[in-house]
Formats: sequence, C-alpha cells, structure tokens
Amino acid sequence: MSPAVSRIFPVSFPNKQYQLLFTQGSGESKEEIVNYEFDTKNLVCLLISSVVGVWYLLKKHWIANNLFGLAFALNGVELLHLNNVSTGCILLGGLFVYDVFWVFGTNVMVTVAKSFEAPIKLVFPQDLLEKGLEASNFAMLGLGDIVIPGIFIALLLRFDVSLKKNSRTYFYSSFLAYIFGLGLTIFVMHTFKHAQPALLYLVPACVGFPVIVALLKGELTEMFRYEESSEEAEPNEESSESEKKKDQ
Repeated sequence: MSPAVSRIFPVSFPNKQYQLLFTQGSGESKEEIVNYEFDTKNLVCLLISSVVGVWYLLKKHWIANNLFGLAFALNGVELLHLNNVSTGCILLGGLFVYDVFWVFGTNVMVTVAKSFEAPIKLVFPQDLLEKGLEASNFAMLGLGDIVIPGIFIALLLRFDVSLKKNSRTYFYSSFLAYIFGLGLTIFVMHTFKHAQPALLYLVPACVGFPVIVALLKGELTEMFRYEESSEEAEPNEESSESEKKKDQ
C-alpha cells in the first residue's frame, strides 16, 4: 500500500522518521538484532493493513482475501527471479504438465482449493449481480497461476530494457498473451462447466506470443542467449581489469 499512500498523503502533513532498535548484550558484546527505520506513511500503511487483516480473520470476506492474495502475488513476482528465458520455458513447461495432471487426473487440486481457507487464491464472485458483496458462488485462480507466469513476464521486461531500444515489445506481447490465456480459461470453464488448469492455456500463450514476436523481429537467438547474471558480471569484470591496469 506504500505507493498509493505516498501519492494521497498531504504534502503539508509532517512525515516524521522513526527507528526501531533492539540490541542484545552490553559493552563490546552488544549486537543489533533489529534495526528498522520507518516513517509516518509506513504507520498509516500498517494501520490500514491491520484493519484488512482483522476483517479477513473475522469475516473471511472475498474482498479481504483478494487484497491479501494480490499482495502475496506482487511480492512473489518481485522476490522471485529467472536469469534466462530457457530456464523460464523449462519451469513453465514442467508446471504445465503438473497443473494438467492434478486437475484432470485427480480431484486433489480442486478439493484443496475449495476447502482450504487461506488467501492462497483469488476468488471471483459469479453471483455478484444477484447477491452483491454477499456473493457465495466463486470462480478461483491460484496465486501460482499469477506468480509463475508473472516472473517470466518480468524477465521479458528486463530483456526489453537490455536491448536499449526504448520499447517494451516483449513485455506487452507477453502481458497481452496472459490476458488472452486467462480469458480463454474462463471461456472454456463456462462452456464445459468443469474446473480448468489455468496453466494449460497460460503457458502456451505466454511463451508462444513472445517467441513469435522474436521470430518476426529476427531476435529469437538473442532472446534465448540473454542471461541476466552474465550481463551483471561484465561491468564488474571490466572494472576489475581497469583497476589492475591502474595498479600496473
């Protein structure tokens, strides 16, 4: 919530800085356990988040569930990283088979998703127009169906930046592919009245669309050769070589 609160926070309101410090021992053996700096905006975010948390614990409302689910998904995409496209394709391919098996081969996935009361999924009320906010009939989307394609799309965004062409072609193509795959999942689910593994449609779309774009632009080899870790290592190697020359 920090970015949203920062935008709506009045400029005239004093934003004071605070520090939470916990130490252990004394004298020379004194060591820091917690050293956390925060400000008034962070406290406002904490207050709002606490209200949502209490609301979810007491009511298990679907809006509170979705707020937590979106927060977890955003953190997942931010914290998890893929270093190259090949690894992303292997990961998505493996989870494609996994998702199809556990949804069509057994009823475990559907049973757990329906019975497990925790914000591990986003829920979409199908009877919203009839019951409003008290809706009880939900379609569900697991957070894995957001985070796993999300980290692949984030990788393509970094690849766009590495090309230094001031364009986001691969990011937008994969993002639109995700929307298309999700829409296709919903369409098939309503048509056949059966739970669908979202990755069955999301993986071909999120991988296929950028590959087609790369083929059309003649950048397929460059896309699969892109490796984030190697690009980060190059500046360090260059700087170390320049330092050696200076020393000489």
